[in-house]
Amino acid sequence: MGLPDGIVAFVKAECPTCVTVEPVFRQLAGAGVAITVYSQDDPAFPSGVAVIDDGDLRVSYEQDIQIVPTLLKVKGGQVTDSFQGWLRPRWEELTGVARLGDGLPEFRAGCGSRTLDVGMPEKLAVLYGGERLRSRRVELGSQEDPVEATYARGWSDGLPVVPPTPERVLRMVGGTPRDPGEVVAVVPPDLVECTVEKAAVNAVMAGCQPEYLPVVLAALEAACTDQFNIHGVLATTFASGPVVIVNGPIAARIGMNSGVNVLGQGNRANATIGRALQLIVRNVGGGRPGGVDRATHGNPGKYTFCFAEDEAGSPWEPLAVARGVAPGLSAVTVFAGSGLQPIMDQRSRTATSLAGSMASCLRVVTHPKLALAWDALLIVSPEHARVFREAGWSRERLRDELYARLRLPWAEIVRGAGGIAEGMPEPMLGAEVPKFREGGLLIAHAGGTAGLFSAIVGGWSSGPAGSEAVTREIVE
Repeated sequence: MGLPDGIVAFVKAECPTCVTVEPVFRQLAGAGVAITVYSQDDPAFPSGVAVIDDGDLRVSYEQDIQIVPTLLKVKGGQVTDSFQGWLRPRWEELTGVARLGDGLPEFRAGCGSRTLDVGMPEKLAVLYGGERLRSRRVELGSQEDPVEATYARGWSDGLPVVPPTPERVLRMVGGTPRDPGEVVAVVPPDLVECTVEKAAVNAVMAGCQPEYLPVVLAALEAACTDQFNIHGVLATTFASGPVVIVNGPIAARIGMNSGVNVLGQGNRANATIGRALQLIVRNVGGGRPGGVDRATHGNPGKYTFCFAEDEAGSPWEPLAVARGVAPGLSAVTVFAGSGLQPIMDQRSRTATSLAGSMASCLRVVTHPKLALAWDALLIVSPEHARVFREAGWSRERLRDELYARLRLPWAEIVRGAGGIAEGMPEPMLGAEVPKFREGGLLIAHAGGTAGLFSAIVGGWSSGPAGSEAVTREIVE
């Protein structure tokens, strides 16, 4: 909608500054100035001048009005000058009228435009923003409960979801600079393109805040690589699902938990980012339990499994940095995890003793007689990390010690050994076999500062035939 030439003002009666300068509008009209006033909340305000009712905020939205009063100078349909608030010299300059508002204060700051009221930017974007959103709209009956409708249509993971209204989705896509129509990934198993908008829809349903969306998008990109192989992670009868580990400044900025109860409930960002990834795989990619997802048991982490690494208290560089991301950047690492196995060692006071405890516990990942085919994630708590810090052990030193202690004698793990049919097949590969392949053991630092406990998250089938951990930088 074009603006008329002359002076154009945007006001609202609820703004004290607009009320203060009300006489100025009558003074301008009396001086013969071609002035058009758009009122956002009262077509009778200001009095004594012609007012255009902008109660629907369409013109204010189209002109991107942020503050009232706003004064625009328009020539040939184009804004050539503007000012927000009241400052006598600037109003005199724009209007060409001297001695404006004699007796009024020289300056008054303006008020927020109604276009910025809570929830209003999204409503106006839906009404007047054009076809920014392309997703199909699903109309519900007047008596239909939106939450129950998501269950009935199969969009839920078994827990209630937030209805993805256009306003909520627009607010969500505002959390990233990426275009809503940009394809983020092709999502297995149905190999459907997932745009930023589609990811935002599911992030809304998961309960995310807009500032979480960049993390969700990075996790989606990582999970949909051939290396991570989300199709295989879904289709296996094993208990695996994606685990999302967040590094960098964004973790603190969005309030992620890296401390007490880090792998438990209670933190919105941790809970909803991981859930959003799972909902995208379900609703966009078609990966649903009983369909492609054929897990014998699954694990609770398939609702959501996401946490931030405790970098501030860590004795080591961040996991993402160890995996090649430049220091200071934010990133996610996605790992195919099968559930949580706690480690308790309350007596080890030396790094060597504690590493021995951890190695003993790591040996049972998947099965104590199986090696090389399964990765693991070791989450070291602050109290255990203190032992390694005091000994001067780097992450690499701990990893090397664990690998050395996880050389499994072939005679103990071959099929049939110990009267157990399960085990490694022949032919013999040597006197000893490493439990984990090179690069198959990830080490992160997280958890509460009290408690001599750490944790193991066992992996799924590793390597090119299974799943590789993937790290992706977060685009903000």
